[in-house]
Amino acid sequence: MDEDYDVIVLGTGLKECILSGLLSVDGLKVLHMDRNDYYGGESTSLNLIQLWKRFRGDETPPAHLGSSRDYNVDMIPKFMMANGTLVRVLIHTDVTKYLSFKAVDGSFVYNKGKIHKVPATDMEALKSPLMGIFEKRRARKFFIYVQDYNEHDPKTHEGMDLTRVSTRDLIAKYGLDDNTVDFIGHAVALHRDDHYLNEPALDTVKRMKLYAESVARFQGGSPYIYPLYGLGELPQAFARLSAVYGGTYMLNKPECKVEFDEEGKVVGVTSEGETAKCRKVVCDPSYLQNKVRKVGRVARAIAIMSHPIPNTNDSHSVQVILPQKQLGRRSDMYLFCCSYSHNVAPKGKFIAFVSTEAETDHPETELKPGIDLLGQVDDIFFDIYDRYEPVNEPSLDNCFISTSYDPTTHFESTVVDVLNMYTMITGKVLDLSVDLSAASAAEE
Repeated sequence: MDEDYDVIVLGTGLKECILSGLLSVDGLKVLHMDRNDYYGGESTSLNLIQLWKRFRGDETPPAHLGSSRDYNVDMIPKFMMANGTLVRVLIHTDVTKYLSFKAVDGSFVYNKGKIHKVPATDMEALKSPLMGIFEKRRARKFFIYVQDYNEHDPKTHEGMDLTRVSTRDLIAKYGLDDNTVDFIGHAVALHRDDHYLNEPALDTVKRMKLYAESVARFQGGSPYIYPLYGLGELPQAFARLSAVYGGTYMLNKPECKVEFDEEGKVVGVTSEGETAKCRKVVCDPSYLQNKVRKVGRVARAIAIMSHPIPNTNDSHSVQVILPQKQLGRRSDMYLFCCSYSHNVAPKGKFIAFVSTEAETDHPETELKPGIDLLGQVDDIFFDIYDRYEPVNEPSLDNCFISTSYDPTTHFESTVVDVLNMYTMITGKVLDLSVDLSAASAAEE
């Protein structure tokens, strides 16, 4: 291990694995270590026995749940937008050859106590029970404006500069009511709270376009895709990629102590008495706890069920977003469901997650609005984890620390963090203009 590396990456969470892959492809000499004896860190995937051990200690799972190894329960489950940034990164690095994706059946939103399919286009808006007849027409006009909008063609702007006009003002022009704004902002544009209303509208319009283009991509009921066997496949795919480019992986390395010189700059990492030298360290918050601060907590429930979530058209994989306003909360709640059709559970079994930014110390009570939508569950686990973000100055210490995973059930915020870190580490912006069709071969 006593060698010299450009970068040492600590932790094999999804963000760290993507970065290690990208940096290896760039020709940097990368050493990747993890204190655990498994891949994935916080974002690992567990079989049934591991799940029980984590949440129930010495108990053994009941036999009626089926074989342990048929379960791949992701601890941080997130769907990928079919045309989204993560898919572009996967294609850019050619990791798609190690993975098989399958479209996600449904994308729903909770409104006035019921679950509705999220309308993504002008035609779907006309059919949606979320709106009355006059509101449908107004929404359709707005969707058409968004579909036709082209940043580089002023003729499509209808006299509005979306880098200046706020989302609130753009929506006011179409006379949409609060109810409509709620599902567009949270379930189509995937904003996590209502700050976006006062920000320039361009970001929201781009997010809506991404959603609609992703839905069109696979002609499915949602804009999302998900790997067969779950997300646990992703860190391992990036590990393979890194190895192809000469990166070195070491699991089960205790301590992993980051060493600094007298100026406070990284010089290496020590484990089991050996020190590997490096110029930069990339890691998750758990490896440099004195350089991060707690910014919140995520409350989540993990349920095993024998049926799909009711009122989702029997979708075997589905996301339901419960906007904060509908629940009288300060942050949205997310429902994620996947099943044997994505090979994450034995035949006939479904895995559902409910997650949100914790606002109290009682996840059972706080997650109730989401859990009530699940129907009968075979078993359920509750958990709260802390969320951290870095407070160090990477230009001074050469430590690049990722932010903890948020409660969203889609990848858009996660991958933004990765790309920002990539730019800080390398000083360049990742070129993501790729041929998106490269990921569709893996589709079936």
